[in-house]
Amino acid sequence: MGILPIDPALLDGMRRDWDARARENAKHYVATSRENWDDDEFFRSGAEEVRELVEKPCADICQGRSPAEMRILEIGCGAGRMTLALSRIFGRVDAVDISPEMIAQARVALAARTNVHLYVNNGADLSIFSDDTFDFAISAIVFQHIPKQTIVENYIEETWRVLRAGSLFKFQLQGGPIAEKHANTWVGVGFNEKQMQDIAARSGFKITESSGAGTQYYWLTFAKK
Repeated sequence: MGILPIDPALLDGMRRDWDARARENAKHYVATSRENWDDDEFFRSGAEEVRELVEKPCADICQGRSPAEMRILEIGCGAGRMTLALSRIFGRVDAVDISPEMIAQARVALAARTNVHLYVNNGADLSIFSDDTFDFAISAIVFQHIPKQTIVENYIEETWRVLRAGSLFKFQLQGGPIAEKHANTWVGVGFNEKQMQDIAARSGFKITESSGAGTQYYWLTFAKK
């Protein structure tokens, strides 16, 4: 394990692109099924996804712990679409995003949620957090926009570091055969099943669930041994 080197210019480009999208139409770029969202519909769509991704498998995620006592991490929170619903389940939600513009909008929308803590992240790691901090981590519709495999692998390794033993990391990435030379900050690089098995092994994770391999919506659940 160990943080892989990332070109700072690439990270700057990712930040600039997502700031521009946030200024243009943050809600649409977070959830592209609509061009124009009102706030209620936007956050309701996030709650529906949280219901499927988190509430239904809550027993596996919580493992006997009370959700109200759990501290969780959301990687790539955007304008807070899912963060709001997560904050109604868990005791504390720490949410990161590479875009200051996205975080600024999330801060306005979630100002009343005192258990939400929002951070502008460097886009490459989770160095702002200490080891063994979180009881669960989630990243939805985020890694599919990352153009470099090393960045995604860094995030996976860093999530292992900041999770407590036995905790789960649920995430989605691009499963289509998209090479880095064809990837950008919208259509990210692809991963196949063998690559994810290798990354899990290198990172110290065990794969407990996998679906959608070969598609844009490749979902995995990793457990910290």
